[in-house]
Amino acid sequence: MKSNRIKNLEEYILKHESVSLDHLCEVFSISKNTLRRDINELAKKGTIKKVYGGVEASETSKKNLNNLISFEERNIKNNNEKIRIAKFAASFVEDGDIIFIDSGTTTLHIIEFLKDRKDVTILTNNINAIVNALPSPNLNVICLGGNLIRKTNSFEGIHNFTTFKDYNINKAFMAATGVSILNGATNSSPLEYEIKKSIVNKSDEVYLLVNSSKFNVSALMTYCSLKEIDHFITDSEPPKEYVEYFNENNIKFTVAE
Repeated sequence: MKSNRIKNLEEYILKHESVSLDHLCEVFSISKNTLRRDINELAKKGTIKKVYGGVEASETSKKNLNNLISFEERNIKNNNEKIRIAKFAASFVEDGDIIFIDSGTTTLHIIEFLKDRKDVTILTNNINAIVNALPSPNLNVICLGGNLIRKTNSFEGIHNFTTFKDYNINKAFMAATGVSILNGATNSSPLEYEIKKSIVNKSDEVYLLVNSSKFNVSALMTYCSLKEIDHFITDSEPPKEYVEYFNENNIKFTVAE
C-alpha cells in the first residue's frame, strides 16, 4: 500500500539521515517518478528535505534525534509513579519465564521485584537493568552489544534486533517516549525503533508501561500500534477515548496503585 510505502520510506531516510534517489529506488523497487511523488508528500510534512541528487532528514527531525533528555533526568521525573507501574508489571512474571526488559526509566524498576522468582531469563539492551540484576543469581541476563548510547543508557545497533529475533520471548515489557491512538507507541531513536519493533513482533505477550504524562504525545517514530499491545499499564485513569479504544480492541489496561 502507498501509505505503508511512504511510512517505510520516511523511516529509512530518518534512520540514514542522507540518502540518494538512486539508492532509494533500488531499496524500495520503485521508479523515480513514484519516488519523487512520495518525497514531495514527506517534504510537505516537514520531516525530510530535498537536496541535489537525494534527500536528507530535516533540521527539525535531526534536532529531535539529537536532543533526547538524558537518562538520569528522565529517571528522576515521576519516579514514584514509575516504581508503582513496574511493581505491578513484575507480578505477571512467572518462574521460568523468558522476558525482555526495554530501555526505559520505568521498565528498569521491574528487576527490583523479581528477587523471589526462580530461573527467569532477562533479555535487555539496558545497562541499568544489567547492573540491577547482578545481585540476584536467580536472574539469567542476556545482553547483546552494539553502540553505547549514553542518553538512554542502552546498547543500540543492527546486531541487537537481528539476534534478539532468534529468542522465544514469553513477555516483553516495553517503554515509550509517547503514546497516542493515532500513532501508537513512539520513540525518538531510529536504532531503538528497530529493536523495539523486532521484540514486539517476536513476543507472545506485550506489556506497555507508561505514566500518564505520555498520553497524546507522539515522538519521531512509531514502533507498534496500540492494537499490538496485550496489556497497558499506567499510573492514572487513561483519557476516555483511550478506555473506549482499549475496550473495543480487547486490550487489557490497569492503573497501578
